[in-house]
Amino acid sequence: MFLLEVKTRDFRNLAEQGVTLARHTTVLFGANGQGKTNFLEACYLLCSLRPLRAHKLVELVRIGSERSALVAGKFDLPSGVREVEVEIGREGRNARVDGKPVRDPDELFGASPPSLSRPMTSRRQRGPEGRRRLLDRAVQNRHPAHLADARDYQRALRSRNELLRQGADPALLASFDEPLARLGARLRARREQILEEVGPDAQSAFAEIARGEPPLVVTYLAAGRDSDDLGSGGASLEMRLLEALRRRLPRDRERGYTSVGPHADDLGLSLGERAARLYASQGQSRAVVLAFKIGEIENLRRAQGRAPLLLLDDVSSELDPERNAWLMQYLAALEGQVVLTTTDLKLVAKSAVKEALFQRVAGGRLAPENPLFSE
Repeated sequence: MFLLEVKTRDFRNLAEQGVTLARHTTVLFGANGQGKTNFLEACYLLCSLRPLRAHKLVELVRIGSERSALVAGKFDLPSGVREVEVEIGREGRNARVDGKPVRDPDELFGASPPSLSRPMTSRRQRGPEGRRRLLDRAVQNRHPAHLADARDYQRALRSRNELLRQGADPALLASFDEPLARLGARLRARREQILEEVGPDAQSAFAEIARGEPPLVVTYLAAGRDSDDLGSGGASLEMRLLEALRRRLPRDRERGYTSVGPHADDLGLSLGERAARLYASQGQSRAVVLAFKIGEIENLRRAQGRAPLLLLDDVSSELDPERNAWLMQYLAALEGQVVLTTTDLKLVAKSAVKEALFQRVAGGRLAPENPLFSE
């Protein structure tokens, strides 16, 4: 799948324009706040029908605009060129493929959405929530249904937590235990499957990126793995989760929140026998995140038979020169399409593939520009 062209109208701060993308690498460069990430979000919306950063779709409409926002794109697929349009107004979103309405992302291409990498910072693995997001994004790219299950799980979890704080009747609380156990087991099973698939590639990538460092070890750390027999998955996980929810009810009532389930699990990242969250340097932390993302890309390529459309937002500014050069070499050899942004063109210009297309971004407008640097 190649995204050939992107047109925008009243989308965030982007100008009304049409932008041609390279089949391999497109580099968007310019100062902060000019629209580089907004353009990545337009690409992501076309591929997934979902916003990248907005909590509400209406946030995608240009401030002050009385019209709806529109993002349109042309995709080169094995079946031919297809046109996708996504229109966003005050009343929601309308999407069309070749003029015909679609509602579900699966109707777009019959494949998973693009792999997206936000800025790779050491903050990504600070705290269990950040590490869970890192894992869940890999799962969602591989299994689109994971997002809907995660939303259903969060709705049930919020309801149970609210009832816990209110001191509700045990019978009412129990009505949420079964959906939490059923959805929780499903979410964890996908997470563990992805770790099995991504882990070996991530470990190999880390060995290349951080030569001489202790090996990267990736594990799934379930809440209650010792106290509630939740250390392993398997067919009986749903029942064990259900029993743990019931057993922990007095404790959960006292604390006002649900203490077991995938929302409380963690992604274990270690360098040798030492937890990366405690002992890794900033450079090592960035290398860990980069290696995990490379593992995800390789897993998608293996599963789909092709590399995903890869969106990278200002990655180079978070890497030292040696690791940035390794990343550029990896991307150059990747048989897929890459759109990346940078505030410092010198970080990527000399390492980018010869066929790269450079687009300067200023005031929401993109314009092709061939960078020239003196030695």
